[in-house]
Parts: sequence; C-alpha cells; structure tokens
Amino acid sequence: MYIVGGIIKTMAGEDIRDGYIRIADGKIAEIGKRDESRIHPAAQERVLEIKDGIIMPGIIEAHCHMGITEEKKGTEGDDCNETVDPITPWLRAVDAINTMDAAFDDAVRAGITAAMIGPGSSNVVGGQFAFLKTHGRRVDDLIVKAPAAMKVAFGENPKVNYSGQGQSPSTRMAIAGMLRRELYRAKQYEADKEKAAGKGEAFQEDFTLECWLPVLRKEIPLKAHVHRVDDIFTAIRIAREFDLNMTLDHCSEGHLIARELAEEGFPAIVGPDFASRNKIEVQNMAFKTAGILNRAGVMTAITTDHPVSLIQALPLCVGMAVKAGLEMEEGYKAMTVYAADICGVADRMGSLEPGKDADIAIFDGNPMEVFTETLYTVINGEIVYEAGK
Repeated sequence: MYIVGGIIKTMAGEDIRDGYIRIADGKIAEIGKRDESRIHPAAQERVLEIKDGIIMPGIIEAHCHMGITEEKKGTEGDDCNETVDPITPWLRAVDAINTMDAAFDDAVRAGITAAMIGPGSSNVVGGQFAFLKTHGRRVDDLIVKAPAAMKVAFGENPKVNYSGQGQSPSTRMAIAGMLRRELYRAKQYEADKEKAAGKGEAFQEDFTLECWLPVLRKEIPLKAHVHRVDDIFTAIRIAREFDLNMTLDHCSEGHLIARELAEEGFPAIVGPDFASRNKIEVQNMAFKTAGILNRAGVMTAITTDHPVSLIQALPLCVGMAVKAGLEMEEGYKAMTVYAADICGVADRMGSLEPGKDADIAIFDGNPMEVFTETLYTVINGEIVYEAGK
C-alpha cells in the first residue's frame, strides 16, 4: 500500500509536504518527498491519495482502563480494581481486558492505534499494565508489550478503599511503608535467586514475586498514580531508594514543582483534565500543567484515563493543553513520539520511519480541533477505519 500527498508529520524531523509512504508486510518500507518514479503499486495494491490532509503516526494513549472498565456494563464489566488486598503485583491486565468494549472502536475512529491499559489505583500495588494495539478481537494478538509497567498508587484512593475496610493503608505513611516492604521482599528474592543460580542450586520460584523482576531490572517502570505534590515526591523518593524507572501518571500538581521534576528526570503522563475536580487531591488540576512541565524539560504525554474521560477525546485534550500554553508541535509529540518513548515502545511506533510499524492516522485537518474528521486509521499496514464506510 502507498499513501501519497498531504502533509506527513513524521515526528522524526521535518514535515514532508506532498510526500509518500510505502507500506510492506505491516511496516513502513519507504518515506520521503513524492517521487512518481518510486511509486509502483502492484496489481490491486491500494494507493491512498491524500490531498490536503495530515498524515501522522497513530495516536497513543499512555494510560487508560479501556476494556478493563467496560462501558455500558456497570459492575459486571468492571475488572479494574481487586479491592480486597492492597498488594497485588501478580495481577495481569491482559486477563481482564475485553477487546469487545465499544471504547476500542471509538479509539480506532479517533486515530488512536495503541494504548497502555491496566489496573486502577485502589491498591498500593495494582498489577501489570499491557501495551496493546486497538484493533482486533483476541487480546493476545494485540499485545505489543506485556508486562509493560507495574501499577502503584499513592494518595486518596488506597486510603479511602482500605481505611473503609478497617485495614491498612489508612495513611500516606502506610502506603509508602507497604510499598517499601514489598520492594524489599522482591529485592531479597532477586538476590536469593541469583545466588542459587550462581551456585547451580535449585530455586523455588514464587509467583507473587517473580513479577517484580522486570521492574527491578529496569525492563519496565513503576507506573505511579500521583496527584499531589507530596505524593509525587514520595513516589520519587521510593524510586530512588530502590533504583527504579518510573512514570508519574496524572501528576496533577506537577506544574507547581516543574523545575524539581525536570531535575529528577522522570516522565509525566498528565490528565485527565477533561474530568471534574471531584477529589481534594485534584483541586489544582489544570490544562496548563502539560505545557509548564514540557517547557521545564519534562517529557510529557497526555491521558484521558478512559473511562474517566472518553478515549476518543484524547486529541481534544491535547488541543486544550495547547490552548493553555503547550506548543503546537509539542502537542503532536505528546500523543505520538513522547507517548511511545514513555511507554517503552519507541522502537516500533510513535514516529513514521522505515522499519517501524505501519500505524498511521490520517485526518482532514489538525486532530486537536473539534471539527476535524479522521479519514483513515491504519494499524499494522491494514486500513481498519475509513470515513464513510
């Protein structure tokens, strides 16, 4: 398949006006300025002629609960939080994601080609996120990376859930202490396993601790639910103590400490700013946060936190952040190349370059504007949405 014309926003350098992309075997094979001598479609091979549209990498949602908190189904479709045990690192999102959730279709129609999906924030440790493509019926076929992150949560949500049950954690001290205890156990387990391997001795693996090894080895990050300044700094304190990678998810008061966060170097996933300020810890939530963090030097993506706000509103959330001060080009990056980098999949997506997955969104204008329509969504080189069909 070929895509020709339009404005190609590669997210890997300069925009290409009136360019072409050749797709083969689900990957981008060639990209460049339009050159008729290089456009040789085989018999029945499709050529998408885009006159005035924007051709860009598929949009990436860096944090959501699509398919694990299903729309239209209430309690029966809510598998987001195992609210009987505050420490559940062994839970895997892939075991609860229903790809038949209508949100997946809404995502595709909005040009969203991939999403980081996982447990909610009721537990101190919620379990393992997975990074998926958004089109298909069998979740196993959609996996790009699983596990992709380990969910941990600070602040109100674990407190409210467990103090209501008359058990820990009922304070921020307990949340931090319980996470430290779990990480200490995991590090001791890792050391014991390595020691046994070094001696050639048998080792009894523990399912509830094996799941921590990718985190301790920095293969995947902690995915920290943090809103308030104090919770953000507690998450950083623990990540530093145990030498872990981490993403700061929501980061609602990040704009108040932007300089400090830039010095720390952890990326932020900001939002959902379309939602109401319905908790004390989100009272300072604002669309300006993404721009302030970005200008300070923090790599920043933007989230809907679906279903807290709707997945298809992601480009509009980015547009509101641009309206509040985020530079336009940085807005494009926040939902493509930055999101891919933060989610650990930049080797496959986030920019249009030869060798990367052919995940492409084509719009009739700027996707951050409310009246813009999606013309085509391409995933793995296949047209999975076409306007009017």
